[in-house]
Amino acid sequence: MSYRYRIALVFVAGFFIDCINIFMPAVALPRLAAEFQIGSQSSAWVANAYVLGLTLAIPISTWLASRWGARQLLTTSMLVFALAVWACGQAGSFGAVTAWRFVQGMAGGLLIPVGQAMAFSLFQGPQRAHISTLVMSVALIAPALSPALGGWIVDISGWRWVFYANVPLAVLAAALAWCWVRDDGRETGAALPRPDIPGLLLVTVVLASLLMGMSLYGAGLGLGWTSACLLVGLAASGLYVRHWRRTAHPVVALQLLQVPRLRVSIWMYYAVPGVFTGVNLLSLFFLQDLLQMSARQLGMFMLLYAAGALVSMLACGRIYHRVGARPLFGLSLMLHSLGIACLAMVDSAEDLGSLVLAYTLMGLGGGLAANAAQTTALLDFQGPQMAQASVIWNISRQMSFSVGAALFLMVFQLLQPHTGALGAYHSSFAVAALAGLLPLTCLHTLKERRPV
Repeated sequence: MSYRYRIALVFVAGFFIDCINIFMPAVALPRLAAEFQIGSQSSAWVANAYVLGLTLAIPISTWLASRWGARQLLTTSMLVFALAVWACGQAGSFGAVTAWRFVQGMAGGLLIPVGQAMAFSLFQGPQRAHISTLVMSVALIAPALSPALGGWIVDISGWRWVFYANVPLAVLAAALAWCWVRDDGRETGAALPRPDIPGLLLVTVVLASLLMGMSLYGAGLGLGWTSACLLVGLAASGLYVRHWRRTAHPVVALQLLQVPRLRVSIWMYYAVPGVFTGVNLLSLFFLQDLLQMSARQLGMFMLLYAAGALVSMLACGRIYHRVGARPLFGLSLMLHSLGIACLAMVDSAEDLGSLVLAYTLMGLGGGLAANAAQTTALLDFQGPQMAQASVIWNISRQMSFSVGAALFLMVFQLLQPHTGALGAYHSSFAVAALAGLLPLTCLHTLKERRPV
């Protein structure tokens, strides 16, 4: 195997592990919540902590690689990842699970940008498109297949083994990185700008405050704590805008959000993969706790999602450059929201037809939206702006998952006292279906497609 394919394999292995660890633990949340006696709104922090760790690590990963060397960074990140997932399985409290998930996210966030940069630099022209297709396949299919595997593990061995099962995968990725990545030396000069640590901390405070505020309000703690969190987030946002104007290399270059393709692609990710994360988390509790389905059955529904995502992803790759982003975005929004609407019509475990249709449509819409957004987001950038736009894109993409989960858990908790559990689930799904259509209002800002 040639060196470039070895590097590609190391990156894809790490990326696969990251993808399944965003979604596979979600299947275990009802069991985990029951053991630690926490509400569904609190259990979302198993995912939130992981994504916040990713967000913190992504902007500094390339700088660390330039100082430590890619071989050492990739190997260390996967070993720390293995330690963190083992500690999650050993945790004796929900706080410990959350803390180790944060560490796990940071370890994954160090590998992804560095591995991607190395792999993409070794493949040029049409060959880079092949690698991109492979990466998107992992990004869409691994999250769809992992709940089926996670459900089987939970039913057979318990929720802790969802974490233990990742240890050999992470150790294998670390071994491949150590054996295959060439140590080309460390940068001792100013090859890369020093990371914007103050800006990174402010961005983290903004995102954490937003998620905490929604979670606390959804938990019924009133407007006091929620308002405090939102005020902290608002203050941190103002401080970051001030910091951005005065810093040569800010962690998030806000001026790039004026570019329509990037801005609309970000909105698409929040409206489809982000909304789906919230809907999927609610459906885990809906189908397991209310309709008494097994975790394994839920995983099988996600196989339908995977099939739909694969079909639409392949179709998008073939027709994107002929039809452009706008019609693909519009179609994906309609398919995805229609699937959520079907989920809102499920009343019992016997409504298998509605469940099959719901997950198939959500998969078709989700795969189409994610692939089209990934292709569109960075079309207008080159050189240094490409790296800046990539940071914005990756942070937004990761945060869409946590925002979606926190938002719709909050909606459910607010509705439940007035409508009962079944009514709250149905109404939350209806709200999600409508929210997923919001980007239709900004698709007109997209320019005509151009050859790329």
